[in-house]
Amino acid sequence: MTDPDFSGLKALFINATLKRSPEPSNTQGLIDASAAIMTKHGVEVDQIRAVDHDLATGVYPDMTDHGWDTDEWPAMWPRVRDADVLVLAGPIWLGDNSSVMRRVVERLYAMSGELNDKGQYAYYGRVAGCLLTGNEDGIKHCAMNLLYSLQHLGYTIAPNADAGWIGEAGPGPSYLDEGSGGPENDFTNRNTTFMTWNLMQLAALLRSAGGFPAHGNSRAQWDAGARFDYENPEYRA
Repeated sequence: MTDPDFSGLKALFINATLKRSPEPSNTQGLIDASAAIMTKHGVEVDQIRAVDHDLATGVYPDMTDHGWDTDEWPAMWPRVRDADVLVLAGPIWLGDNSSVMRRVVERLYAMSGELNDKGQYAYYGRVAGCLLTGNEDGIKHCAMNLLYSLQHLGYTIAPNADAGWIGEAGPGPSYLDEGSGGPENDFTNRNTTFMTWNLMQLAALLRSAGGFPAHGNSRAQWDAGARFDYENPEYRA
């Protein structure tokens, strides 16, 4: 069996921790584990800690056009646009994604109307997954929220595209704390590894296929009048 070729693929991890650099991030521990596999196999890995950047609140591409003094999202956008693989990673608070994560998703949504060179939505042909950390329950809830949002924007979701670690319910050690058992947890390590490989494999498949097929989903063609065999029942009578 020939090893798949991942060279030329680009992956972007966005860490939605609440902690500014250089404060240690437990989420970063899981990112590092996944990123190490990708780097070993030739994937170009980029990382952003969102809280270190001045991302304005809102769902428009550049919020300085809507009353904000500064917005670093437009400068960040090319790094997102050029990534074949996007991994959203963050902590769980009160059973849900962090406020930083919600802002990241909103800014991704801001660009969802952009089109690629096939006339599809800009995220078509790109793969996404998520990593989550915490010391209470909520991994599946947070993953459902993120993976739904990402596919709705146009990303392709691989099998087993989420992984995470939580300790015992209630206050306790976080993933990187001494004695937490997080880095040694076989369930987390297995899921993180499977997620990473599935993202790389699917991204490579899409690249070899020239992206996601454009027939039936081109916004540009729809706006030009194409209907891809859709018939409105009102017009059939």
